Parts: sequence; structure tokens; C-alpha cells
Amino acid sequence: MLSPNDKKLEKLDPFYLPSLSKQKTSAEIVSEARNALRTVRTQRPFTPREDQRKLFGPASSRTPENRPPSSFSVHASSFEFSDSRPISGTRLSPLEFKPKAPASPDTVEDFCLSFPKPPVDPAKIRRISSARARLFRVASQGALLPARTLLPTQPTRVESEETVTTRDSVVKINGIYLTESKAIGHLKRHPLQLTYDGDFSKITEQEMFKGATSVPFHLRSGGDQGKRRPRASSSSRSPDQSRLDIRAGSKADLQEKNTEIEVDEVFWNTRIVPILHDLEKEENIEMVCATCTQLHHALEEGNMLGNKFKRRSVLLKTLYKLVDVGSDLLSLKLAKIILALKVSGKNLLNVCKLIFKISRSEKNDSLIRNDSILESLLEVLRSEDLQANTEAFLYCMGTIKFISGNPEFLHEMMGKGAVEILMSLIKQVNENTKKSGTCLPNSGHLLVQMTATLRNLVDSPLARSKLLSINALPQLCTVMEQHIGDKDVCTNIARIFSKLTSYHDCCVALASYSRCYALFLNLINKYQKKQDLVVRVVFILGNLTAKNNQAREQFSKEKGSIPTLLSLFHTFYKLDLHSGKRWGEGDERPEARRPAQAEDVLIKLTRVLANLAIHPGVGPAIAAHSHIVGLLLATLESKSIDDCEELVINTTATINNLSYYKVKNSIIQDRKLYIAELLLKLLVSNNMDGILEAVRVFGNLSQDHDICDFIVQKNVHKFMIALLDAKHQDICFSACGVLLNLTVDRDKRLILKEGGGIKKLVDCLRDFGPTDWQLASLVCKTLWNFSENITNASSCFGDEAANTLLALLSSFLDEELALNGSFDQDLKNYHKLHWETEFRPVAQQLLNRIKNHHTFLEPLPIPSF
Repeated sequence: MLSPNDKKLEKLDPFYLPSLSKQKTSAEIVSEARNALRTVRTQRPFTPREDQRKLFGPASSRTPENRPPSSFSVHASSFEFSDSRPISGTRLSPLEFKPKAPASPDTVEDFCLSFPKPPVDPAKIRRISSARARLFRVASQGALLPARTLLPTQPTRVESEETVTTRDSVVKINGIYLTESKAIGHLKRHPLQLTYDGDFSKITEQEMFKGATSVPFHLRSGGDQGKRRPRASSSSRSPDQSRLDIRAGSKADLQEKNTEIEVDEVFWNTRIVPILHDLEKEENIEMVCATCTQLHHALEEGNMLGNKFKRRSVLLKTLYKLVDVGSDLLSLKLAKIILALKVSGKNLLNVCKLIFKISRSEKNDSLIRNDSILESLLEVLRSEDLQANTEAFLYCMGTIKFISGNPEFLHEMMGKGAVEILMSLIKQVNENTKKSGTCLPNSGHLLVQMTATLRNLVDSPLARSKLLSINALPQLCTVMEQHIGDKDVCTNIARIFSKLTSYHDCCVALASYSRCYALFLNLINKYQKKQDLVVRVVFILGNLTAKNNQAREQFSKEKGSIPTLLSLFHTFYKLDLHSGKRWGEGDERPEARRPAQAEDVLIKLTRVLANLAIHPGVGPAIAAHSHIVGLLLATLESKSIDDCEELVINTTATINNLSYYKVKNSIIQDRKLYIAELLLKLLVSNNMDGILEAVRVFGNLSQDHDICDFIVQKNVHKFMIALLDAKHQDICFSACGVLLNLTVDRDKRLILKEGGGIKKLVDCLRDFGPTDWQLASLVCKTLWNFSENITNASSCFGDEAANTLLALLSSFLDEELALNGSFDQDLKNYHKLHWETEFRPVAQQLLNRIKNHHTFLEPLPIPSF
């Protein structure tokens, strides 16, 4: 009869636990290494680095004629000057057209009617034509700065705009008030501003400043030029007085606006114009770049960036002309200013192309970083309209994709909100596609760049936390659903998920999106022979099912899940058979061979099957599936662990998990002897991981009497005894389990004395007992079965072994001594649990038997491994 403690040993709980979303404790980590049903690990699919920076790599599914070009030229002529006109931002009201009949034909102020005029003097016509020709010649030679400066609010008068007038202590040149000293310098620097159509009156500097005594109010020192005068309140006033106040306020606002414009004109002429002239005259590239930097700072200081500035056209024309210089450094500085001026349309596209062209060379990454071009590009994505500028966004994102592959940009991109900006755009694309019911033009090209950028960014822990915080994973799944026909987009997102699901919190987030399993199955069915996509999808499924029992159940319940995996298994098994010549006996093998493409899919697929088999509702069904088991055995038979190490180990681990289930229609149980034959070549290999997996399968199969006979006939038991010297806890644990199953049969107990089996078991107890009570318990159970018919301890175990057992068991049963290890509290609780429930009952019985020499109990039940 069994004692109550022995009966407890019969009730073994399943060796799997549903994974929780919290971080694993040290006890759980130790426990997982000992479970009979185990998940399988594998490496993430290898992604080769592209040799060239292009919008679409060599593996793209897009043909050259169906994708935007990565090579092109950008010149000054590529830009449109019409975009240079500033945007007023003011809505104009329609004019009331009230024609008036002229009082007399001689009325010259009438602007509604035109009357014939007398012929112009031919000499005057010749003067005007020659002046106009000179103007065109200057423009054609590249003098883009205007010779005249007009105020938008200045009233039209007959007098020439270029005349120099004196007023108190200032001089007015082209409508700009300058002090005497500044005006002299201004005239020396910019003689073109004194030219005008008509008769030229020679005016000396002394005549200009003669009698100048005062400065206008808005230019006086000590005043705040930027402040506006407050408007007077119109409350508690009569209607007539209010109308007068409104007129006065409007007049004051107009005067104030004119004052601000005049201040801008002063800043333009005194700070910006000299820099522009330097840009046109300077020939040294380094000096031109320095001048561009100076120009950007000056524009920023004068609040002249953006698209509202009146002189924007002059500025942009000068910058466009410098694009033809062909310097990458200069082009980046020009592009930064042009983007800051908020160009649109074709000009925005061309400046994004210009930056893209420069970014294609990795040596320019340092230039891009030093000039903070990334910030300008992100601002384009943040502020410009996506639908109106899809092509510009494409090349803007292409540049960001290139530099995101450089680790030096990673921190900067995280700090500037690149992840949030990209996900905002992706969400916008999803919403637009949902509204229109179809994918927008070029949206697929843009998504390829955005998802490729995210693929590079998710290597950062900060990027992963941001993606989780903004619930980005469902949005990415939606992109795959809407663009399932775009292999490039789906492959990039699969790469993102393959990186993210290597982390438990990301696995939980993706698994919570219930439609992800159906999505992944659709991808496998659609792209079954596209290895680069399929291998990543299967890798993701392996990650999802590795830590979450609920995920295993949800996936298995999806329609067609197991048939899809079977079809994929069959497809790539055949592809692998015909993939080419394997390494022969005379071939020199490399030290580390990367798996072939078809083989890599099989590695990831067998891992999914091994993980699914952990679920008690799925494992028995797979074990009874003849086609799946047949492919597993065919793989194990045809592959060598020396050539295909990971595939053979994963296949063996899958068979081990399936052999756990003793169901009636199990194919594993039906073909157990054939499996045992296949495992022999693993046992004699030099691969310890392969040996461990084979021993684990023998641990489950050896609960069958036929397998025990096979083990003895093939001398496998000698190999198990030899493994007790491996000094590897897991190998000793699995080998001891096989020996325990053998000792259930009374006829096979004496085999423990072969090869010093008893002594090696005692050594395992001594070496691993204090740190591994499960292994210590297994050793005690094996010795308990062996000593069932004991009459004398010394004759049964040997004098040395018996004395050592008495000392070890007495020591280990002392709780204070046994649990006095340097473990953290959680691990200490774990050890205490196994010491109390597994080791102490059987160790106490064994100790009593050895002491008394006459205790006879039934053999202990067979555990599962």
C-alpha cells in the first residue's frame, strides 16, 4: 500500500501554466526549464542590409515602371517662381461696381472709361524701349534682386518712387526712412535703388541730407517698434460717436500696419539685402554656406520665415538660383531655408527631392545631422496637407527612412516625436481609405517608407513604449488589412511585429487585437510561397503562442488554422527537398551556417506546432493528426543535426510535447518504436541540445513497456547512466527520469548496477540536491524503486553509497540546513515548496528503509516528463 504522501505523488499537475502579463519571477524561470511541455525558442528571421539607399529595395514587389524613381536631378529651373508670391491670408470682399457717366470728355480723373490719346513722341518711345531692354538684360544675367522697393500700402502718385526726399533729420529712399549715415551707406552699397524710368536728376549726398533734423516716431530710439497702440473702448457711446471712433480706429490700424511694414522694410534693406547680395557675389562655397546660415538667423530674428512675408519672392528666387551650384552642404542649407519659408506644391516636392537625393549617400548623414534637417522634415509631415502633397511626403519620408537606419539619429528622432508623427499619418491614411472605400493614389508607396522607418525605430525601447502607449499595434494591423495586396507594406509591418513580439508586453498588446490571428492566416494563404513574408508571420505566431495559453486557444479556434499550417508545412518541406545540394561528407562546412530560406520557415513552423501542443485541447488533436505527425517524422528522418541543428531540435521538441498525451488515437503512440529508432542518432551525436531533447522524448515514451524493452535491447540505459556524469542538471534530470521508468519493471532494476549507476545517482543527489529538489526527489524515487526488495542496505547500495545516503538524507531533511541557501525570497519559497511536497516525503521513506532494512513498499508511480 502507498502512504498518503506517496499517493500525493500520483497526482501530478500538468506541466504548463497560463502565462501572466506580469514579469516572470525567478522561481517561474527555474520551473519552466523543468516542464515536460516546453516552448521552443528561435532566432528572429535574418534581414540583410541593403547595399544602396533607395525608395524600394531589391526585394520589392513593385516593378521599376510602377514605382517612383530614386534617381533624378533637381535644378533651379525645376522650381516655380509663381509659388514665391506671398499668401495674404485675408479674404477679400467683392467690390461694388457703380459706373458713373463722365461729366465731360475732358475729365481726366474718370477711371471707368478710356478715351483715345494722341500719339506719343517717337523719341520718348525709343527711350522707354531701350530702358526696358536694359532691364531684361540684367534679369537674364542673374540679378534677381529688384532695383526698386515698393510698399504695398503706398498710394499711387505721379511722382517717381525712386526720388530721394528729405524730411527733418531722415532721408526717404524708395519709401524707407533712413538716418543720414545709414542712407549714405545704403546708396553706396545699392546704387540700383536710385535708378528709375524717366529723367534722372543728379542729387548729391549733401543735398539729400540738407535740412534733415528729426526722426519719424516709429524709428526713434527707445521705442518698441513691435508694439501696437491699444484701441479705445467704444462702450457707453452714442452711435454717431461710435462711428467716428470706428473710423478713427480703422485709420489708426491702417497707420499702425503701415508702420509695421515700414519697419520690415528697414530690416529687409539693412539686414537681409546685404546678405543676399553677398550670396550672389560670393564664389567660395564655404563662405556661401556661412552666409546662408547668417541669412537663416537674420530671417528668424526679423520674423520673416513662413509664407506671409512680402519679400518672399525675391528671397526664394535667389535661393533657387544657388541650387545649381551643386554642393551637398550648400543645398542642405538652402533646403532648410526654403522649407522654413513654407513653400508648397511643386516647390515643396522639389526641395524634398533635393534633400532625398543628398541623403542617398551615407557620407552625408553627418551633414544632415549638423544642420538639423530632420526637424525641418518632421515639420513638413506635421504641418502640410497629406492628400495635397503625397509625392512630397514620399521623398520626405524616404530621407527619414534612410537616416533612421543610422543609430546616431535614433535619440534625436525619439526626442522630436518621430514615432507619434508617423503613427498620426498612418492613422490618417487608414481613415481616408475607410472613408473612400479604396486606397488613395500613392498611399501604398508612402506607407512603404513610413513602415520601413518604424521598423528601424522599434529597436529603441523608448519607441516600443511609445507605440504601446498610443495603441499603435491595432492601427498597423488595420494597414495590413486595407493593403493586404501590397506585399511590401505587409512585409515591413511583419518585420515590425517580429521585433516587437520578442518582448512580452508587446505580445500581450498584439494578442489583445482579436482579429490579428485571422489576419496572419490570410497573409499565409495569400503569400504562401513568399518566404520573406511568410517566415516573419510564422515567427510572430510563435512568439504569441510561446507565453500565452489563451493565445494558443484563440489561434487554434480560428477557421482553417491547423489546415493552413499543414499546407504551409507541406509546401516548404517540398521546397526544402529541392532547394539544392546539401553538404556532403567531403564538403567543408562553415562554422556557423545560416539556414536556407525554406528551412528557416520549417524552423519557425515547428516552433508554432510545439507551442500549440502545450494547450491540453490542442495538443491531443495535433498528436492524432496523421499528416502533421508524418511530416514531423519525415523531417526528423531526412535531416542531420550537424547540417540542420535548429530544425532537428525544434522537430524533436514538438514530438516530445505531443508524446506527453496518452490519447487513444495518438499517432505518436502508434509509431513510438519508429520514433525511438530515429532518436538513436541524436543520442550518439556531439550536440548536447539534441541529446537533451532525445532523452526527454525517451522519458515520455519509456512509460510504455515496449519502449523499455527497446531501451534495454539497444543498450540505451547504459547511455542514460553515462549521462549522469554530465554535470548538467537538465540532462541529469531527464536521464534519471528514464532510469526511474525502467526500475518500475522488477526485471530491469539490476541495470542500475551497470556502469556504477547507484554511485552516480548518489553523486547527483550530493551535487544538485541543495539547489534542485526536483532532481533530488527523482533520484530518491529511483533508489526507492531499486531497493523495493532490500534485505541489507550495504548489499543493496554498497557500503560507501549506503553511508553517503544516510548522511545526505539526514542533512537534507533538516529544513533549516536544507533551505539555508543564498536565494532571493521568491526563489527560496519555490525551493521550499518542492522540498516539502516532492523531496521530503520520498526522502523520509527512503531514509527509514535504509535505517530499518526491512521496510517494503510498492514501487513509486511513474512521473511524466
